[in-house]
Amino acid sequence: VQLQASGGGLVQPGGSLRLSCAASGGTFADYVVGWFRQAPGKGREFVAAIRVNSRHTYYADSVKGRFTTSRDNAKKSVYLQMNSLKPEDTAVYSCAASRTIIVSSYRSDWAYQYWGQGTLVTVSS
Repeated sequence: VQLQASGGGLVQPGGSLRLSCAASGGTFADYVVGWFRQAPGKGREFVAAIRVNSRHTYYADSVKGRFTTSRDNAKKSVYLQMNSLKPEDTAVYSCAASRTIIVSSYRSDWAYQYWGQGTLVTVSS
């Protein structure tokens, strides 16, 4: 499966953005999808993950209550709605997918086999 993240941009603190992760190839509905971000000079950080049935989602403590991930398997897309953005949310956001990942590894980037190019989110006044 090939992935492409989009929707990044410049937003003021307190604002919102919606990122999209579009997939092609493969049976997308079989994949767990994770969102990760990497700020300048820092390592990759888990943001959120969503299971194939959409009923189970997982979030980093730093974004819980502000970010929501969802998916539309018919459109082969996963979304990350980001509200109440803070300057520390500035990063390149990437989506990743795996068919074989187990729940205990959702927060680990090494557990995902497929990665898309990231999209830059800048939160600044």
